[in-house]
Amino acid sequence: MEQIYIVEKKFEKYDFKHIPLTKAEYEDCSFLNCDFSDVDMSGCKFSDCEFFGCNLSMAILVKTAFRDIRFRDCKMLGLRFDTCNEFGLSFSFKNCILNHSTFYKTKIKKTTFKNTQLQDVDFTECDLTNSQFDNCDFARATFDNTIIEKADFRTSYNYTIDPEMNSIKKAKFSIHGIAGLLEKYDLNIDRTL
Repeated sequence: MEQIYIVEKKFEKYDFKHIPLTKAEYEDCSFLNCDFSDVDMSGCKFSDCEFFGCNLSMAILVKTAFRDIRFRDCKMLGLRFDTCNEFGLSFSFKNCILNHSTFYKTKIKKTTFKNTQLQDVDFTECDLTNSQFDNCDFARATFDNTIIEKADFRTSYNYTIDPEMNSIKKAKFSIHGIAGLLEKYDLNIDRTL
């Protein structure tokens, strides 16, 4: 089967639940206010693309390639990034909702998450070295054997990270987030002083 290439195309307000997504390699494309919810995106390749205001909740991402992708103002509930094509996997998130998603065993060094909800997200055995978490909510997120060396959590909140179960060397935290590193010790930390 011949590979289809779609380059520098703008998709605006497409509902891919009703207009089937072409299995193709998308390069330098923009997706604006599109609905990918519950859509099978398996095998598609996206390079240098932007997704603005899109709903990708529960999309199927088996062998989907995301290379240098920018997600902004997107709803992305329950995504399995662990099933993506891991070759060149790289993206950034700004003002997104990624709740209930999983990054299990992904290698996503230097990833930027800005103003993003990461509630109930699974980062087990994920490599987040040098990643930036700016004003992110980590309520009930799972960090287990996660590499967060040199990652920056200073403006983020609601995380619980066990320093004995994760690699956190040179990671950055604020004094306000220190309780999230000590939670397993059941200490009473007074934040009013």
